[in-house]
Amino acid sequence: MFGVLANAPSNSPHLRKSGSRPVVFDIGDEAGNGVEEGFLQTDAIDMKSFVAPLNTVAIMPSPQLLWRFKVLLFFVWVFICCKVGWDSVMRMSVDLRDLFLYEAFLYYNPLLLVTMMVWFWGVNLWVFAQANVNYAKIFDLDQDHLTQREIWKAISFPDFFLADILTSMAKVFSDLERSACRMVHRQVSKAYAKLHDIGKGQKSLKLSNRGVIYIKEANKVATIAWFEADSVCGSHSIAIPLVLVLPYLFRFFQCLRQYKDTREKTTLLNALKYSTAVPVIFLSALKYHVFPDKWTNFYRPLWLLSAVLNSLYSFYWDVTRDWDLSCFTRIFKFSRPHLCTYLLYGRKWVYFWVIASNLILRCTWTYKLSAHLRHNYLTVFAITALEIFRRFQWAFFRVENEWNKMNSKASVQLSSNDIANEQSKLLASSEHHNV
Repeated sequence: MFGVLANAPSNSPHLRKSGSRPVVFDIGDEAGNGVEEGFLQTDAIDMKSFVAPLNTVAIMPSPQLLWRFKVLLFFVWVFICCKVGWDSVMRMSVDLRDLFLYEAFLYYNPLLLVTMMVWFWGVNLWVFAQANVNYAKIFDLDQDHLTQREIWKAISFPDFFLADILTSMAKVFSDLERSACRMVHRQVSKAYAKLHDIGKGQKSLKLSNRGVIYIKEANKVATIAWFEADSVCGSHSIAIPLVLVLPYLFRFFQCLRQYKDTREKTTLLNALKYSTAVPVIFLSALKYHVFPDKWTNFYRPLWLLSAVLNSLYSFYWDVTRDWDLSCFTRIFKFSRPHLCTYLLYGRKWVYFWVIASNLILRCTWTYKLSAHLRHNYLTVFAITALEIFRRFQWAFFRVENEWNKMNSKASVQLSSNDIANEQSKLLASSEHHNV
């Protein structure tokens, strides 16, 4: 009775789960047929349980489709947030709206630009991966990491690359400093406290007059708060030029350290390039600390001369040293056929575009010559974003140049090893003949 396996119906809830082992009590020979039937049934169930996951995998969507769906949801979410925020801003009065947008620009502009730089870097890495550029080897991301003591002994390409990117982010860092300054002095919280007191004092007024008076007082308080904040954390603050000059000083000392290690004179010329940015920054900041006549007659010509020198020197170094475009190379050769392959690979207009746009974007400081554009925060945001885009283009050709240098060094080492092996073979054969 215990040795025979009963034939349960297919829909019986007592059937074992798929993948579990069958339990058989071998009591006697009379149960042999039942045991064989049990094994046949379990084998059939195992086959069914083996086929079921294959059918499940077949109906699963592809990872690429899921990725596109996530991107679509992200853009829909961004659109909804922007739509709700814009509708809320448009309900404000004109004066209050302008002040609110300016305050929002001061607080969130640097965060948006940092996010933009991260997204651009992701595009750089995607192109490097598609073009078979081993960026992990270029940026020393392999498993052979340096220890903390070895890091300070020598400066490598990743250090130079990161410092160059930080020079393009200098304006973003100064905006972060200004935002932090306003948060420390709590200018916005003070303005909201004053508005709260105004709202309490207007409870005794009629409802029809309360809104009009509140809007007028709100505009007045916002204007006063803006001037108070600008007097403490404005463009005349000495901290702003100090923050702006730090990335250039880091890169300058890196070049001096590289000269100490390699004794290459080109590193001194590179250090001279970064030193030309120092007078541009401090002369520009000096405008807020001297009389207008003295700035116009003496300091402004010096600022123009130093800015032109820095732009032309940096442009020359980008083209001849960082990119080495003496002969047009072709980094945009993707491993698989792609739209970017047909648009970019082997096209000379790509190099003409990047050279011309780099020259123009190196001279975007000329917007400061216009008083209307200089104080327009949207123009300032656009100029900073264009500088980040210029560095985004620069990264492609800078990494390409470094990758070509590494490949050429590897080929030279291989050829030298082959020559050494051939010489050793010749010496061994000559010694054999002599013996």
